[in-house]
Amino acid sequence: MDNEQSAQAAQPQTTAGTGAARPGTRRPGGRTARTRAAVRDAVLTGLTEHGYSGLTVEYVAEHSGVHKTTLYRRWGGVDGLVADTLDLAGEDGWAPPDTGSLDGDLRALALEVVHSFADPAAAAPSSAVIAAAFQSEPAAQALRAYYAERFARCEVVVDRAVARGELPGPRSALDGGALVRAVAAPLFFRLFITREGLDEPDADQAVAIALAAAHAGTFTRDT
Repeated sequence: MDNEQSAQAAQPQTTAGTGAARPGTRRPGGRTARTRAAVRDAVLTGLTEHGYSGLTVEYVAEHSGVHKTTLYRRWGGVDGLVADTLDLAGEDGWAPPDTGSLDGDLRALALEVVHSFADPAAAAPSSAVIAAAFQSEPAAQALRAYYAERFARCEVVVDRAVARGELPGPRSALDGGALVRAVAAPLFFRLFITREGLDEPDADQAVAIALAAAHAGTFTRDT
């Protein structure tokens, strides 16, 4: 069976709230899943080597082994390929850490950011995808959806903190996503705006500031 047959498209998912199907976003198994993974790897390599402006469908076809007509049919072009790469990244089994304390959980989350970007070579694909979101609106939408889903998974960190009495209730009054964003925001600012790099003291500082804000009621939802 050739690459075009093995990458034969099935019914894609529907993007919530829009009624529009995003190409390539079905969660299949077997050959289709392997094809999608090969395409993702080629997109990440292309973004890392050439940036968004230099990424082409022809490059992805050559490096994934998937015929370019299949790529156009399933993903529509470069924008669809980049967006689906982010969608696929969001389908993993990642869960926030459970250290037994809010401080420990937030510090572990912050250190994940620090360690993920400590090695420039290992961080290059993630950095390239983020850079692409500044040049492509579909990529930007996919990046926002990716992080929104990540922050939604982190709500459990606040659930546990309220249950332990570390944060005042009721739980429904607290915006857990905003708390986690407050930890991540200064770290990503240093990485992508001021280009300063990160170390563990930066993580500790971000956590301390976010915790102080949480105890001051900063992340209480408007009612």
